[in-house]
Amino acid sequence: MENTATFKTWLEGMQLEHPLVIAGPCSAETEEQVLQTAHQLKNTDTNVFRAGIWKPRTRPGQFEGVGEIGLKWLQKVKEETGLLVTTEVGTADHVEKALQHDIDILWVGARTTVNPFAVQEIADALKGVDKTVLIKNPVNPDLSLWLGAVERIKNAGIQQLGVIHRGFSTYQKTEYRNNPKWQIAIELKKEFPDLPMILDPSHICGRRDTIFDTCQMALDLRYEGLMIETHIDPDNAWSDAMQQITPNRLSEITKDLKIRIDNTNEKDYQHKIKAFRKDLDVLDKNLLDLLAHRMGVASKIGRLKHEKNVAILQSDRWAHVLEKMIVNGEKNGLSQEFIEKIFKAIHIESISVQQRSK
Repeated sequence: MENTATFKTWLEGMQLEHPLVIAGPCSAETEEQVLQTAHQLKNTDTNVFRAGIWKPRTRPGQFEGVGEIGLKWLQKVKEETGLLVTTEVGTADHVEKALQHDIDILWVGARTTVNPFAVQEIADALKGVDKTVLIKNPVNPDLSLWLGAVERIKNAGIQQLGVIHRGFSTYQKTEYRNNPKWQIAIELKKEFPDLPMILDPSHICGRRDTIFDTCQMALDLRYEGLMIETHIDPDNAWSDAMQQITPNRLSEITKDLKIRIDNTNEKDYQHKIKAFRKDLDVLDKNLLDLLAHRMGVASKIGRLKHEKNVAILQSDRWAHVLEKMIVNGEKNGLSQEFIEKIFKAIHIESISVQQRSK
C-alpha cells in the first residue's frame, strides 16, 4: 500500500467480488494449528488471516496468548499462503513487536478502546508508520469512546483506517453474547463516512449457529467486510470455542451471503417504494401528534401531583405500564428490546414534562 492510499481506496483497488473477509482462529495456539488453518483458508474467500497473539482476559489464569513467538508463525503464513496477516495490539510494546515482524494490519481491541490512555500510547507508537489499523468498538456502548479512539489514531498520521463492530456488553439477557446495537455503528458511519466498517459476528453472536444471519444483516447495512473466527478444530479451541467455525463452514457462509445493490431504477420498484415512503411520512406525523398529545396529558398529571404534593416518580405504576406494553408489543410482532427503548424514552420525557408543569 502506498502512503497516500487509504484503507477504503485499497479495498476498492482490490476489486473484490465479495466483502473483505478476515478469518482465522481466536488465538494462535501452536504453529501447526496456525499454518493448517491458514492453508485451508487460502482456498476460501479469505483475504486476511487473523490470529490473537496477546489475549486480554477478564481474570488471571486463563490462556493469555502465546506472545511474540506467534508473530513468527504469522510471518510463515504470509510466506506460505500469500495471505495478509493481522493481530490485536494492546500496548506500545505490542505495536513495536508487530511492526518488527511486518504484520500487515493491526487492530485495537474492544478492551483497549475503552481506555484513552492506552489508545494514545498505541497512537504515539504508530506515528510515522505506514500500516492499516482497525479499531474495534469499546466493550460498553459509548459512541464517544469509539470516535475518540479513531481520532487519536487518525491524529497520529495513520491514513489507512477502518473500524470493527463487535457488539457491546449488556447485563440484560439477549440472544447475543454482545448486543450489536446497530444504531451506534450507523452513528459512527455518519461521523466518518469514508471509514470501512467491518463486522465481527463471532463476538456479537457468541455461538456459531447465528453467524450467517448476523453477517447478512451487516451486508444489508452496507458493511465492507467481515472478521470471522475460524479454526480447524473449533470445539477444542483454547479460547472462545463456541463462536468459532471451520474453514469449510466459512466457505458455505460467504457463498450463501447476498450482496445488496445501492438502488435500482426498475419502474415497479420505484413506484412501490415511493408509495411506501408516503405511508411512512403520514404514520410518522401521526406518531408525533400522538406523542405531543400524550405529553399534554403528562403535563396535566404533573400539575395535579404538584397541587396534591405527590411525588412525580411512581415506580410501581411505571413497572406495570412497561410490563403491559412489552406484552402488547410482542403480540404485535415488536421485540421486547424495541419496546423498552421506546417507552423508557417516553417515560423520561414524561417525567421532565411533569417537572416543568409545577
